[in-house]
Amino acid sequence: MPTYTASQKRAQAHADYDAFLAGCPSRQLFNRISDKWVALILAALGGDGPGNDSIGEPQSMRYSELSRRLAGASQKMLTQTLRSLERDGLLTRTVTPTVPTTVTYELTDLGRSLHDLMRGIKHWAEAHMDEVLANRDDYDTRIA
Repeated sequence: MPTYTASQKRAQAHADYDAFLAGCPSRQLFNRISDKWVALILAALGGDGPGNDSIGEPQSMRYSELSRRLAGASQKMLTQTLRSLERDGLLTRTVTPTVPTTVTYELTDLGRSLHDLMRGIKHWAEAHMDEVLANRDDYDTRIA
């Protein structure tokens, strides 16, 4: 039986990840990052502002700022999503002992690398929404 170095073992483990296989753990991560709230949180913490086409500076935000920025997100959904992103190492949560306690969230390096990808998807969706809506209308007219 051959002996492997640590880097060879990591390379083999990496090669074993295949999201097309039912048991692959990357499916869980794919499921997480395909959530709309994840994409919007990453965009907000990545410095994307309304209509901002330039790359914003990553920023830390308080929970209340995120809540206002993400219209329609319930407190429960926002809290669960932030916790899952923290667990995956995509953001950090910093508690400052003030009165009242201040909690801020900021992207990690790993989170910033994902933000770069998600930012492109967000901008694509914004740029092509008119076409998608027109296609939906056309489809619905044909099917009805």
